[in-house]
Amino acid sequence: MKLDVANLSYAYHGHAVLAGVDFSADGGQCVCVLGENGAGKTTLFRCLLRLLGDYRGDVLLDGADSRQFSARQLARKISYVPQAYVPTFDYSVFDTVLMGTSVVANGFRTPGRGQNRLAGEMLELLGISALADRGFAELSGGERQLVLVARALAQQSPVIVMDEPTANLDYGNQFRVMAQVKRLAGQGYLVVMSTHNPELALLYADEVVVLRDGKADLCGEPGTVLTPDAIEAIYGVGAELHDVSTSWGHVPVLVPRVG
Repeated sequence: MKLDVANLSYAYHGHAVLAGVDFSADGGQCVCVLGENGAGKTTLFRCLLRLLGDYRGDVLLDGADSRQFSARQLARKISYVPQAYVPTFDYSVFDTVLMGTSVVANGFRTPGRGQNRLAGEMLELLGISALADRGFAELSGGERQLVLVARALAQQSPVIVMDEPTANLDYGNQFRVMAQVKRLAGQGYLVVMSTHNPELALLYADEVVVLRDGKADLCGEPGTVLTPDAIEAIYGVGAELHDVSTSWGHVPVLVPRVG
């Protein structure tokens, strides 16, 4: 699935947040969207998901305008992993993932064998089958994020939009979640995610989109886009980029200037 965003603009009560965003991405990629607070990352995602439908410009999926799809048709193409999710009821992990299969269900029928099998397969894919009978509210932050990813995968949509999937996670869980994100991209999914951590983009992204002044100010490969000058322009913090040799290969490391 190819995603093309062309001249995308959006304003809240006359205040322009997006002012002509352009970028393209394809299946098999992890695309990280970066930018300071208020740069328009969440607004961009709401437009991609058509939660904000009165945008100007185009969001194209394999060349087709996303506005031509019904809500169900769009859900078959794009799924969403929110930054945080607290259910009204403490559904089990299995039932939470099963909800993602509603896109392939007919009306309000009870989930069938195929849907139950699909939910189980998604849990297995992410290595969290052992959590199936646990209540969602009982899980750690990292476990919750993996369950939400599994729910999104149960939609069987080729594009997955993730709003800061590592926010509020501890150090270990950040990398566990990102390892799964990279794995999904390797399986052909297009993952578009926002992050405030440029180091995660350097380690895991195939492409980077930097939002600034309402536009996609910088686009391209992380190692090319996320230079020390770019980091200072985005975040106002001086930094140095080093290439560190490890037992598993060369790793880019961003070191902020302190003091």
